[in-house]
Amino acid sequence: MSGLLRANGATLYYEVHGTGPVLLISQSGEGDADRTTDLVRHLAGDHTVITYDRRGLSRSALDDPDRGASMADHVDDVHRLLAAVTDRPAHMLGCSFGAVIGLHLAVEHPEQLDTLIAHEPVAPGLLPAPERVRHIRELEELQDLYRERGLAEAFGEIAAALGIDPVAQDTEPGLTPHPLDDRRRAGFDFFIRNDFGAVVRDTLDVAALGDTPVRVIPAFGRTTPRHVFDYRCAHELAALLGVEAREFPGGHNGNTTHPRAYATRILDLLAA
Repeated sequence: MSGLLRANGATLYYEVHGTGPVLLISQSGEGDADRTTDLVRHLAGDHTVITYDRRGLSRSALDDPDRGASMADHVDDVHRLLAAVTDRPAHMLGCSFGAVIGLHLAVEHPEQLDTLIAHEPVAPGLLPAPERVRHIRELEELQDLYRERGLAEAFGEIAAALGIDPVAQDTEPGLTPHPLDDRRRAGFDFFIRNDFGAVVRDTLDVAALGDTPVRVIPAFGRTTPRHVFDYRCAHELAALLGVEAREFPGGHNGNTTHPRAYATRILDLLAA
């Protein structure tokens, strides 16, 4: 089932699959509601899985495209979406940028979440000050590279910053193809031009995360290099919360490269 939801300055597209407790998936990058098709297939037997296009991507249209979207907009969108589909605390899988949205929700609307799996959140505020400054500058430089030289030049550098090898990465067999078509290219354009800036300007209340009643599970990919930004954020989050960071199959994009094993890991953690 699919639907449209009016939000502040945008119309959100979302999909609902399966039955059982609600599990919302908030993707990163240009990932829209279709990007996690293979993962959803392995979760929908146990959960009502909600996927959506973040505002500015695919079918989630902005009333004013020139306005862009702030992190607060993205958080409010998820708040409204969860309120529309359930009146009970939901589970949430947040991946990278989506994980940061989930961390905000855990602080600002904790009554809406039971468990948040925060997979490699791109949240500079979690890092010690010198490291935070370095990675913020890294994101700004990647934005500049994209604006000056386009996606073909920037794609490899962005992948390297996140520890992704788009050429040689291991995958499960039989994945649904997601070619780099015009819709994905438009999604990358919005993500890099707009959402990189939302990360740089983010005002996540890191200290308040320690007081949230939400069960937050920091997660990282098995093959994610240990020195990169996203891996470091997951482990700083775990240290802040006094919990163990959990390893997931694959790397930064394990939810799309290893959907069967990734779903098994999710189900095990939610059942614990």
